[in-house]
Amino acid sequence: MAKAKTIYSCSECGASATKWQGQCPGCNAWNTMTETIAEIASAGHRFAALGGTTRLQTLSEIDAREEDRLPTGLGEFDRALGGGLVAGGVVLIGGDPGIGKSTLLLQALSVLSLERNVLYVSGEESAQQVALRAKRLVLDVTRLKLLAEINLEKILAALQTERPSVAVIDSIQTLWSEQLSSAPGSVAQVRECAAQLTRLAKQLGVTIILIGHVTKEGALAGPRVLEHIVDTVLYFEGDTHSSFRLIRAVKNRYGAVNEIGVFAMTDKGLKGVNNPSAMFLSPHGQDVAGSCVLVTQEGTRPLLVEIQALVDQSHGNPRRLTVGLDAQRLAMLLAVLHRHAGIVCFDQDVFVNAVGGVKIGEPAADLAVLLAIMSSLKNRPLPAKLIVFGEIGLAGEIRPAPRGQERLREAAKLGFRLALIPEGNRPKQPIAGMEIIAVKRVDEAVERLRGLE
Repeated sequence: MAKAKTIYSCSECGASATKWQGQCPGCNAWNTMTETIAEIASAGHRFAALGGTTRLQTLSEIDAREEDRLPTGLGEFDRALGGGLVAGGVVLIGGDPGIGKSTLLLQALSVLSLERNVLYVSGEESAQQVALRAKRLVLDVTRLKLLAEINLEKILAALQTERPSVAVIDSIQTLWSEQLSSAPGSVAQVRECAAQLTRLAKQLGVTIILIGHVTKEGALAGPRVLEHIVDTVLYFEGDTHSSFRLIRAVKNRYGAVNEIGVFAMTDKGLKGVNNPSAMFLSPHGQDVAGSCVLVTQEGTRPLLVEIQALVDQSHGNPRRLTVGLDAQRLAMLLAVLHRHAGIVCFDQDVFVNAVGGVKIGEPAADLAVLLAIMSSLKNRPLPAKLIVFGEIGLAGEIRPAPRGQERLREAAKLGFRLALIPEGNRPKQPIAGMEIIAVKRVDEAVERLRGLE
């Protein structure tokens, strides 16, 4: 019979000790010893664990089929998950305090409880506080079961007894296991609690959703292994001063990454936004300089986002500031604009913003950023109903963006009639109501726009 033993191992060199030490005996680093649990087999049963080894299989023998999805009743949440929850899957959701994580999951469980056995485990709030939130959101929670507990062993016992279809743990940083002496929220506790919950989810086929804290930099708090052992990692993004929220998938073993869902925070909770492009487009009464509409791709969803640029005379060292875009890439694009289009900005302050608080990481935004800068510098608005996308190389070439056809169709559906795109994205079939201008280089794009003024 295997026995559990507590040991302390160094996160730097892997050296172990039976007692906690401030300094690692192996590499002499300070405060790197963390508590772990090791199972030691008895001397008479050294190979007992090998008795239940399953036979080896080839991949062709395995029945590979799509997992059945369980809709949560919130369409935008299902989109971020890849279509819904998967039995036995473990989902980790992180986000800033007060962003709406608990509200979102309480809404989802209230819908699922009408047809499924679900459980909400609250480690941060009392049962009364959760009940007050449900009452404020006017949710039907007559069949929603609640457990206010932070002891891991009691939570595991409740899961084995109730066998819910879906369980929410709010939050993983509040749990503690009796097998470890460290405090709740420590690296050892978070790692051990997450591992045991994941193991139980796979054994019972229970979908477990973990709520995780984030650091001040916005990353999930705790050991990095926490993100490795779960199946799906979602980030809840948004400005607490804005009513809009984005939920983004950064890891998903059952669906596409970078898929996003868009919500609006109301007094009745989070409501899905069916047309998020309208959220990222600023309404202007007239054409303004420094504004360009980009069609970006988030997962499988094309989004129209307005890119705004302000170029002003610098009084000293010129500043380059971006909001929602890569600041390092902006410096590169300004150099390309100067070298290959003859437009000088070295004596100008350049500010670029993606409207609506969205964060754009794909390089297909390059062309829209350059055209917005050029428009602001010349104080000339770009043509009305124009959409742009394309990646720019250091040689001044404009490279195609993935899923160009989907981007164009989404723009046409929203009433845009002119598109400036890379030559490699020129559609084989014309798109009804849209004029396509395909360009190969930056200087060609600038000249074509001057001809449209």
